[in-house]
Amino acid sequence: MEADDRRNGDSTSHNLRASKKPRLAGILTESDIRSEFAHHQTGVARINNGSFGCCPGSVLEAQREWQLRYLRQPDEFYFNGLRPGLLASRTVISDLINADDVEEVSLVDNATTAAAIVLQKVGRCFSEGKYKKEDTVVMFHCAFQSVKKSIQAYVSRVGGSTVEVRLPFPVNSNEEIISAFREGLEKGRANGRTVRLAIIDHITSMPCVLLPVRDLVKICREEGVEQVFVDAAHAIGSVKVDVKEIGADYYVSNLHKWFFCPPSIAFFYCKKRSSESDVHHPVVSHEFGNGLPTESAWIGTRDYSSQLVVPSVMEFVNRFEGGIEGIMNRNHDEAVRMGLMLANAWGTNLGSPPEMCVGMVMIGLPSKLCVESDEDATKLRSYLRGHYSVEVPVYFLGLRDGEEGVKDKGSGLITAYVRISHQIYNKTEDYERLRDAIIELVKDQITCQNLPSM
Repeated sequence: MEADDRRNGDSTSHNLRASKKPRLAGILTESDIRSEFAHHQTGVARINNGSFGCCPGSVLEAQREWQLRYLRQPDEFYFNGLRPGLLASRTVISDLINADDVEEVSLVDNATTAAAIVLQKVGRCFSEGKYKKEDTVVMFHCAFQSVKKSIQAYVSRVGGSTVEVRLPFPVNSNEEIISAFREGLEKGRANGRTVRLAIIDHITSMPCVLLPVRDLVKICREEGVEQVFVDAAHAIGSVKVDVKEIGADYYVSNLHKWFFCPPSIAFFYCKKRSSESDVHHPVVSHEFGNGLPTESAWIGTRDYSSQLVVPSVMEFVNRFEGGIEGIMNRNHDEAVRMGLMLANAWGTNLGSPPEMCVGMVMIGLPSKLCVESDEDATKLRSYLRGHYSVEVPVYFLGLRDGEEGVKDKGSGLITAYVRISHQIYNKTEDYERLRDAIIELVKDQITCQNLPSM
């Protein structure tokens, strides 16, 4: 699959408008990159960018300037600096994601906040009798836990029901995902119910898979799903995002994961016809009722600096060879290369083919580690951190009855995967340390049942 194909889960190509802006003088060198991330703790194989992201030193300096501007003269900052600064950030994002109007873009803390906004709206529709009891929300079973909790808090308690679609994993093709999703929509419509909302991940978290999001949204339209919310927490900076081509009503992505912003910031896109007065920020301030972008721009006294540095982030990424597209391609290619190296060394597999990977890749762990539960996965992750200074998530794959699973070269059943990330600061040695740690554990016959205490 070509690099451009990874953007919306299809093969449509579109150039980022932001990448056409004049490039700052001075392409980033490897030395520059090391300097930008010199604040990272030394001696740690930090191959988990997907969880918390990273922020270069030059952007941290820009953030500090915004913080000092507020501290020097808060009134001047509030009346003359905050709103124009936020608008500048929203404008950059609007161009980047190909939105029709900057008023479709709001800045919020994270994808969890956006999920609360959408699901509060759905909950109100149940409470007000606009939806029938037992009408459904359809989502993948691996949706982020905070999304499930928001459904529990705002939808289930007022009569809504949920259908969870089991994501095939390991997965070999988009067709497997599409087939499972169609079955989920059919269950959602059973007994005369209406699917009021579909929640679709652009890139799932654990396990990590790039989904054919445009195809799934199109199926929702064909099947009469009322609204579609794309939870794309990992997307911006990992894949190209064109919200018009994707076609969802709502789309959210964190900018502190793969787009180099300091924590925490996400953009939340609401298609114009969805951006009505019944979509509100969950923190109610004196701006309530003035539209979501305005409500989100002031939720009380707090540090807004992470939302104000987006133009500085664009300056940083445009110093990289190829800009943000060059970064995305490098991270994808290096993550796949390192994933294949690990799979070959351990005699295991990748959780999905390279074209369904991004800057994160799932690699099967040797069966001799005996990972038999989520608790075992957490213990192994902690041991790798404490004993080997390797930071990497471990995913336990619980097989259902009748599922055969995948076997490693020793003919044992693979029950767990690591999720590696690649960001521009990573080196091959980071992944070699993980490789050697797992090989040593297997050689010493250490399993999750007899991990030494640290």
